[in-house]
Amino acid sequence: MWKIAVGFVIFAAAALYFISQAGDKIEMGGEKHSGDIHAKPAASAPAAGVAPAAPVPAPAASAP
Repeated sequence: MWKIAVGFVIFAAAALYFISQAGDKIEMGGEKHSGDIHAKPAASAPAAGVAPAAPVPAPAASAP
C-alpha cells in the first residue's frame, strides 16, 4: 500500500514540475470561445434587384 502512495507522490511531483516548466504554453483556464461565434451570419440570399449569375456550363466529357 505504501508503494502506491509513494508512486502517486512521485507522479504528482513530476506532473507539477513539467507544468511549471511549460510556462504559458499550457492553458489551464478551461474552454475558450472567440467573438466570432456570436457574429451575425452573412446574408445567403442576394439583395433585391440583383440578377443571379448565369450558370457555368459543365466541361465536355472526352470520348475514350
